[in-house]
Amino acid sequence: MTEYDYWEIFPRMPKKINIGDITIRDGFQHEEKFISTAAKIFYLEELILAGAREIEVTNLGNPYLMPQFRDAEELLAHLRGDRFKNRCEKKGVNYDDLCLTAITIREPAVDRAIRLKKKGIGPDRILMMVSTEEEHHFANSGTTLPDYWSEIERCIKKCNDAGMKMCGTVSTIWGSPIGGATDMKDAVEFTKRFLELGAHDIEHADHDGSASAADVYRYFSMVLDEIPNVELHLAHFHETKRVASASVLAALQAGITRFEATLGGLGGQPANFLDDTPVKGTGEYYYPDPRYVGLITLEDTLVQIDEMGIEHGYDVDRILWLGKQMEKTIGRRLRSEAIINGRTIKEGHMEFARPGLAERKAKLGEAPGQSLPSDWAKKAALPESCF
Repeated sequence: MTEYDYWEIFPRMPKKINIGDITIRDGFQHEEKFISTAAKIFYLEELILAGAREIEVTNLGNPYLMPQFRDAEELLAHLRGDRFKNRCEKKGVNYDDLCLTAITIREPAVDRAIRLKKKGIGPDRILMMVSTEEEHHFANSGTTLPDYWSEIERCIKKCNDAGMKMCGTVSTIWGSPIGGATDMKDAVEFTKRFLELGAHDIEHADHDGSASAADVYRYFSMVLDEIPNVELHLAHFHETKRVASASVLAALQAGITRFEATLGGLGGQPANFLDDTPVKGTGEYYYPDPRYVGLITLEDTLVQIDEMGIEHGYDVDRILWLGKQMEKTIGRRLRSEAIINGRTIKEGHMEFARPGLAERKAKLGEAPGQSLPSDWAKKAALPESCF
């Protein structure tokens, strides 16, 4: 007998997941215009009120490289302020459930996060990143892998001593936009190294959209076979070929319960131009057309998850509304299809029905709901060629 229950076929697939939002940091870092501090605060607040509990607020690296985040401390101070805490209380959001993350690729940024923590406005969690392909790693961090691992070791100790969580990101798992093919086994080993050094959790990242669904399933199965605590693992998929929803499904089937996304699928390599000025960023873009980069869209991914019957904790309609607002903020059409077509409505859209069906059926002597001729057998008899 064929098994039709999805969760019986994929017993590791969760019934409840957590989708973190990284619009304000990863999403905005690729934009070539400065997004106002007021807009950033608006979306941070609204995303949290709509259900985000893990949210990336900003990048604490040198603003010379990424001036999009010159307002980093203002954003953190706002979210740590009484005004926002009171708003959370009024809206029924437990402020203590929030995890505010800031990116700190290099040690000076980690030190800055610790100083902010002492001032009472620091993040709960910071992030450092390695790529298994060293050319990509060097482009992002300016260091060799061995030198950076020593830096990570120092920073995780500092971070733990300061009472902050450290997320270790492993990139180029399924391929590198610079060096090409990679070995997934290297990413499993790097994951173990991060955890050995005391990292709180691991972001497994497909930063250039190289992943295929089959390899996503293989990789996360490998990871969970060796490190079965699902709370340690977070899937981060970029969209360059319009197939990342398949990667989300494959990760679910392997047992992953934590994901990240951005409104409109924003994001990608740090911008090398801001407003009217060239900026350093991380150098030339990896792709001939920078419009076709970014993450999975929060809107579409949330609809996908919701219609699978998986619990997620978001107000889906509010997120779809926010996606529409984001298009106005950015000033162009973004990648979400769900904000245009909405969710699948089980009640249908009867406003589009052609009038006269009931009368036509009555005239033909058909019963309401009848779908086959009355003299046909109740069940089809298949020909031998079907077997």
